[in-house]
Amino acid sequence: MRRELKPGMTEYQKHEQGRRFADMKNPHHVDLIRRFPGNPVLTAADWPYPVNSVFNCGATRLLDGSTLLLCRVEDRRGHSHLTAARSQNGIDGWKVDPEPTLTPDPENYPEELWGVEDPRITYVPELEKYAVVYTAYSRGGPGVSLALTEDFKDFERYGDIMTPEDKDAALFPHRIGDNWAIVHRPVGPIGAHMWVSYSPDLRHWGSHRMILEARRGAWWDANRIGLSPPPIETERGWLMLYHGVRMSPAGCIYRLGLALFDLKTPERCLQRSQTWIFGPEEYYERFGDVGNVVFPCGYTLADDGDTLNLYYGGADSCIALATASIKELLAWLEENTSDPYVVE
Repeated sequence: MRRELKPGMTEYQKHEQGRRFADMKNPHHVDLIRRFPGNPVLTAADWPYPVNSVFNCGATRLLDGSTLLLCRVEDRRGHSHLTAARSQNGIDGWKVDPEPTLTPDPENYPEELWGVEDPRITYVPELEKYAVVYTAYSRGGPGVSLALTEDFKDFERYGDIMTPEDKDAALFPHRIGDNWAIVHRPVGPIGAHMWVSYSPDLRHWGSHRMILEARRGAWWDANRIGLSPPPIETERGWLMLYHGVRMSPAGCIYRLGLALFDLKTPERCLQRSQTWIFGPEEYYERFGDVGNVVFPCGYTLADDGDTLNLYYGGADSCIALATASIKELLAWLEENTSDPYVVE
């Protein structure tokens, strides 16, 4: 029997409703991604100025070892900007910038007319800067924009580098051969799939190649997929967590799967998971402005070189934290892979 939230439920009742959903979870799957028990770690209640919601954030570790989250913040108009939050341990004690960190500038960048969203951060050693790739929401729809920064105070905007409709993009941390590379998700007549493109200068992009196609039919990742956090470089290849959107009569469900790509030619997919590994279960993932969504845009790597701290948006209404082991993810993918080019 389907369980519905009743109008006017309190936060406690929502929590209990979410707990009952979690209690129905099948116990025979391996928990590769483990939630922080104190979730959510950031909500609109933590913000020092009026906002509607706080969710999908880019993440990075700064030189002093602290964690910075660049959070998508939506106001009551429905427009988004980006605000930084910092923590010494990446868990609590967050200090939120007293005002927006990166705001839309439609006068100079008309593609940002209706906001900037869903940032993904990559530190680029060659440039000694952080690359922030984000969605700019224009009259023509969402497109991909790029900005570079050294301190998350001053930004060098490159403007739109992928025209609408395009999003879910992140830069690789170094050149592939002689060129920079970016993963993104354009939408066109053939669908919403993941692509890689190359550039000599971060401004002019070409050599576009589809790297992962959305499956069809009843699959968990049918019809629409996209990159979640930036690519993770491992000895075996570029490990990517990607989201799949399952369409149901009740709406969309966002879940995560895994794919592995060749280090030197990232357009070549080596392995792809048959099943999803992380989906909405807790109350803060099921209930919010957009229910049934887990959406990580950022991760940090712990000092052990293996532990991932994944920061994800829950139901477009909060930021939560989960951890995973790169070794465990790769080992599981090795045992649970399917032909990456079979999508039926």
